[in-house]
Order: sequence, then C-alpha cells, then structure tokens
Amino acid sequence: MTTDEIIADWITVSNAHDTTGYLSFFTDDTTLDDISVGDVFEGHEGLQRYFEDYVIGYSTQTRLVSITPEDGHLHVVVDFTGSFPEGQIGGYFDMTFTGDKISFMRADLL
Repeated sequence: MTTDEIIADWITVSNAHDTTGYLSFFTDDTTLDDISVGDVFEGHEGLQRYFEDYVIGYSTQTRLVSITPEDGHLHVVVDFTGSFPEGQIGGYFDMTFTGDKISFMRADLL
C-alpha cells in the first residue's frame, strides 16, 4: 500500500469517527503537534484524546486536497467541515512515516 493510499484510508476512517481504526494508523509512540490548538499529543492515549475532542467532538469531516513530498515527510493539505465556529476551514498535516505507520505529525489550520 502506498502512503497516498494510507492517507486516503486514514481520512475515511477519521470521517467515520472510528477511534480504534484511527489509532491503528499510528506507531505506539507517535507525537502529534497541533499548532492550531497549542498542544502536543503523545502516544495512543494522547492521540485518542485529540481525536475524541477535536474530530468526534466537532463532528469533523475531512476532505483531501493534496499530498506533496517535502524533506522526508508528506505535506497533506485538507479541508475540514464541522460544528466548530468557522464551519469550514483549510488545514494541513506534515506526516512522517515509519514503515506504513505515521510516527510524527504536525497539524495546523490554513
């Protein structure tokens, strides 16, 4: 499976609000640095808190816009819709993979 396919599957699982499925895309020691919320989430416990608070909590749906390789990571541009104040907003994830799992991710809004 290519990283593009993994990202597409990850978005599908995220949009289904499947917490177990979401966590399966990450290494056990993944770090998620979300600049837009001003917090860093460590490991599956932190990722679960992030997913439940910001994805499920705001009924977030994500649409893939583009994937661009950059300096050892993938720059993934997305659009978010949900029950957050803006209703729709762009964002990005810079993802580093270890094998077929995400091992580091930086997130921010556009």
